[in-house]
Amino acid sequence: MISAVVLVKNQADVIERCLKSLSWCQEIVVIDDNSTDNSQDIAKKLGAKVFRHSLGDDFSAQRNFALKKVTQEWAFFVDADEEVPEALAREIYQQTSQFLTPFNGFFMKRVDYMWGKRIRFGEVGSNKFLRLARVEKGKWTHRVHEVWDVSGSRGDLKNVLLHYPHPTLKEFLTEINYYSSLRAKDLYELKTQSPAWQIVVYPGAKFIYNYIFRLGFLDGMQGMIIALMMSLHSFLVRGKLWQLNLIKKNAFN
Repeated sequence: MISAVVLVKNQADVIERCLKSLSWCQEIVVIDDNSTDNSQDIAKKLGAKVFRHSLGDDFSAQRNFALKKVTQEWAFFVDADEEVPEALAREIYQQTSQFLTPFNGFFMKRVDYMWGKRIRFGEVGSNKFLRLARVEKGKWTHRVHEVWDVSGSRGDLKNVLLHYPHPTLKEFLTEINYYSSLRAKDLYELKTQSPAWQIVVYPGAKFIYNYIFRLGFLDGMQGMIIALMMSLHSFLVRGKLWQLNLIKKNAFN
């Protein structure tokens, strides 16, 4: 009934926890982006079907590739640094086992734990994602910050998915640099402009919004770091987009 899908890239330190929390699924499909550690070996040892496939800087294409590899009616996408609690597993099994369920997909909330603390506020304090859907009813879109475009009715699950991102500040910075480049490229291809005032004003406004208005300060030092990092991400996206447009402009002069 359910195929769990996990995208992997050098995540041997966390993949075992993730895959063990998916043992109740009828199938686990791992799409490995040419890992150089033993991620694949761990996945195979735990019974997953492993397919090596280059990401190519396109997360939607990677997820759509995964949809072609699953064999069950429902697909459940989980990141390697996430864990599925028993309560969520039971709820998913119950919802998808209903013969006449009216839904083609389900949203679920995600709870982040960073550096020993549960994050309750700020930008990540109320994250909700569509991660479970009928395989034939949807397609992933956007190169980064991808969205599963599922047709028909979508429901909401009550139980939460657990997330343990960015084990170190260095990894957090590396990911922000990478994701901001992909996002800037997306916007560039959509012919979006990045005026100077946005590069200056938007990151600061985002920090104030997340840290003050969305109560990020209540998460302590973790909340401040997250707000600063999300502000940095906004700055890098707009700065890189401005640079791409400048290169294009100079090429035609």
